[in-house]
Amino acid sequence: MNPAAAPTTLHASHAGHAPHPTVVRLRNWVGDVILGVPALRLLQAHGHDLTLVGKPWARALLAGEGWPTHTRPGKLGERVAQLRRLRREALLRDPAFDQRDNALVLPFSFSAALEMRLAGLRAVGERHEARSWLLQRALAPAGSDVHVLQAYWRLACTFLGVRAEPPAAIGLATAPADQAAADALLAQHGITGRFVVICPFAGGLFEKQEKTWPLFADFTRELLRAGHTVLACPGPGEEDIVTTHHQGVLMLPGVKMGVYGGLLRRAAMVVSNDTGPGHLAAAVGAPLLSVLGPTEPGQWAPWGPTVHVLRRWPEWPRVDEAMQALGARL
Repeated sequence: MNPAAAPTTLHASHAGHAPHPTVVRLRNWVGDVILGVPALRLLQAHGHDLTLVGKPWARALLAGEGWPTHTRPGKLGERVAQLRRLRREALLRDPAFDQRDNALVLPFSFSAALEMRLAGLRAVGERHEARSWLLQRALAPAGSDVHVLQAYWRLACTFLGVRAEPPAAIGLATAPADQAAADALLAQHGITGRFVVICPFAGGLFEKQEKTWPLFADFTRELLRAGHTVLACPGPGEEDIVTTHHQGVLMLPGVKMGVYGGLLRRAAMVVSNDTGPGHLAAAVGAPLLSVLGPTEPGQWAPWGPTVHVLRRWPEWPRVDEAMQALGARL
């Protein structure tokens, strides 16, 4: 369903009225921010003029959507001061700003709710870490059997007072300048035909278990042996993973998040661990082979019709299984 389509309404929609300024605190991981995009679009479709607060990379990641995105400062006092400034600016545009729910908290942390409360914002979020008293409305947690995108969507629906089904695809927009930069980067390296992007990186653990496919290097060698052009875009500190374990791959370090989305959009296939770029690939509509280990796909798999999840936990997928899955989709 298109998130802008008219859902069943529980309360009066804001559509057709002057925009309602609304402050949204984003999550701290790339994948989480991407999975929250449909919820943000739903708010916008109902007349909410969004102002986002998140990590420094969030602005580039969401540049194609056009939402003002502010970098969250490091210290508590600075964070509260930033939110108070955003509240003052919102009051100038909407004198009734303080008389309604006016902020959404996507993170589950106590501090995220505390900052909103200290800034005088009326925030809505899930009940976590005994923070209910800090929120204007606190929802019961969605639970581990609900996909994270659906949990964010549910939160937005509750904020708005509507019922709606989430979209089948995220369709993250890429800013024209970022797409042009991605195309220029490919041309600079002589990439004119089909190519495969690998994402052999994974941040953090899932329930204290590694999320990195242990056979990824073997898989890369099979890709190269089969004649595929293979690219990798490591983030800061990830370059050694490519140079040590994935020799023969064209490495493009330092690619900004928005440009990365434009590059993934051009890929014939993306192969990824459970990591942010995998979610980004799915969000821009790239064919994605998502190789998962301990990660629970019902909660955390990349979202969209171009995604194929390869998982046989508690074992990891074999290289021949991945090559077969890739060949069937190329």
